[in-house]
Amino acid sequence: MLTTRTIINCAGTYSDQLAGYPRSVRIVPFRGEYWKIKPEKATLINHLIYPVPNPELPFLGIHFTRRIDNTVDIGPNAVLAFSKDGYRFRDFNWRHMLNVLRYPGFWKLIATYVGIGFRELRRSGSKSQFLKEARRYIPALEMDDLQTGGAGVRAQAVTIDGKLMDDFHIIKQGLTIHVLNAPSPAATSCFAIGRKIAGMALKEEGDGSKS
Repeated sequence: MLTTRTIINCAGTYSDQLAGYPRSVRIVPFRGEYWKIKPEKATLINHLIYPVPNPELPFLGIHFTRRIDNTVDIGPNAVLAFSKDGYRFRDFNWRHMLNVLRYPGFWKLIATYVGIGFRELRRSGSKSQFLKEARRYIPALEMDDLQTGGAGVRAQAVTIDGKLMDDFHIIKQGLTIHVLNAPSPAATSCFAIGRKIAGMALKEEGDGSKS
């Protein structure tokens, strides 16, 4: 048995569940699917290539990432995952999906972005559509240049009014701190985020020691 004064919940797609499913925000998992450029053509890309972001969406869109092993990833697209662990299309969890479908903010989100959602789904199921998007930046790419890559699941926070939360969202419930949204800049901002959470935890301990 462990005894602690403060609990920090930073559980990604499970963070809302551990927070008791707060009504104001819910985690909706999105799967990001990638392709790789075959090694013979990897020299086409020598640096990062990013599109101009859409300020209405927290998703960056398809971009090119050259890694330290000289492989090049293309992606991701963003499609609804049917499980909090939905790294593959066939991964499905009824309990996870029911919690998403019962949330009013999810349906408001769908109504707002239905067109974008269909485009992402079409690109998810079609290599040629993915290639078409990639060739906007690298016209020399051919169908055979793309190899199946991996996938990730984004723990996207959605508000009750259907907004995609694009900023950090950290709440306190008693002596528990819940990290309910840590978007893409979390990697480059991790030290600042860590200091903020540590400060919140230390404040709780300090308040407890005075009582």
